[in-house]
Amino acid sequence: MTDLPFEPIKIGIVSISDRASTGVYEDKGLPALQDWLSRALFNPITFEPRLIPDEKERISATLIELVDAGCSLILTTGGTGPALRDVTPEATLAVADKEMPGFGEQMRQISLKFVPTAILSRQVAVIRGQSLIINLPGQPKSIAETLEGLKDESAGASGQQGVHGIFAAVPYCVDLIGGPYMETRDEMCKAFRPKTAIRPR
Repeated sequence: MTDLPFEPIKIGIVSISDRASTGVYEDKGLPALQDWLSRALFNPITFEPRLIPDEKERISATLIELVDAGCSLILTTGGTGPALRDVTPEATLAVADKEMPGFGEQMRQISLKFVPTAILSRQVAVIRGQSLIINLPGQPKSIAETLEGLKDESAGASGQQGVHGIFAAVPYCVDLIGGPYMETRDEMCKAFRPKTAIRPR
């Protein structure tokens, strides 16, 4: 066992809201993302935060900017519903090299445990270059639920996962596209990798 340092990672966090970006109300998406990621990862993180309006071209340009800046992971929040101004999925797909539909499918499965309107959510995830881009829900509580999943309360102290959160698959995905080795705190979200992909510490 070697005590290797944790690899640094640059993460883009993007809150998309007309009203928050113009100061009508306080943005809660960026603090929620930064707080959760800081608690979930051992890696030293450099955050690249952006607060922008619901404008497709602006969103796409921001995502490209963050990819070009070396962000291995980019998380967006907001703009994924059916309203006329909700264009985050379209803007995200417009910059994609590959679509990763499993992330959106799993987020909706988690949210359906709470509200039937989860079927109205249109979150997508894509890869552009060596960056993984994921659209998350707009509410801080929903962000945490979809990232870390749901514990099975009947499992007692074992804390067995009832529904896996999407972040369990993020580190291995980032591995596969050439990004840094991300290491999670198990109490927040246990990352899954095949045995052959796990680095000893």
